[in-house]
Amino acid sequence: MAEGTDDAGGLVFHPLDQVIIRPLFGDGPVYWYTPTNATLWMALAVLSIYLLLVVGTQGRSIVPTRVQSVAEMLYGLVYKMVEDVTGHEGVKYFPYVLTLFLFILFANLLGLIPFSFTATSHIGVTAVLGFGVFIAITALGFILNGPAFLSMFWMKSAPLFLRPVIAIIEVISYFVRPVSHSIRLAGNVTAGHAVLKVFAAFAAVAALSPVSVLAMVAIYGLEVLVAGIQAYVFTILTCVYLRDAVHPHH
Repeated sequence: MAEGTDDAGGLVFHPLDQVIIRPLFGDGPVYWYTPTNATLWMALAVLSIYLLLVVGTQGRSIVPTRVQSVAEMLYGLVYKMVEDVTGHEGVKYFPYVLTLFLFILFANLLGLIPFSFTATSHIGVTAVLGFGVFIAITALGFILNGPAFLSMFWMKSAPLFLRPVIAIIEVISYFVRPVSHSIRLAGNVTAGHAVLKVFAAFAAVAALSPVSVLAMVAIYGLEVLVAGIQAYVFTILTCVYLRDAVHPHH
């Protein structure tokens, strides 16, 4: 039975089937050590980064090749982002930020290949990224500033009677950061892929096929844009959080 129809000729589709983690070999249960489709596509994302930054720039010619131009453009984009948001003191953490950006970007783009798996559509992946940023930046804040890092929660410019209330709000907001950081990425990526799957199912109905195909082309183009935007948003928020660790008094 083709996807999109049932025995009675009705329309049946499951847009979230594409985010189900499945073992690469066999149909057994998935354990923490089981190679899965998520494992494969995350490894391909890492391989793509290696091919772009290492293999694609081996020549380092004065007149860059197309691959080298793309690598230099992405490198410059993230470097300027880190420097503009965190200041010169934050540039030393640029490799970590660049790694995050490229991994999310390539995971998003590879997920647009038909029959692939988008690792960043899974909350388990984005939660590791989000909480990893939260833990690393919190530790960095205390390493660089000691107890003075806590001063970012105490608004000296506010009236004295409001400062305790603002401090509670700031603390809650701070601990919500990794949750919003990870859910935002997974939610946006999953929603876009679900919409694509819905229009693909409509293509099974002859009368709606031309409309659904045109809509799929438009949405696919939008998803390519979203893949880059979501990587950018995740990265610039990381830079904002990094600025709080480097300059807690600002």
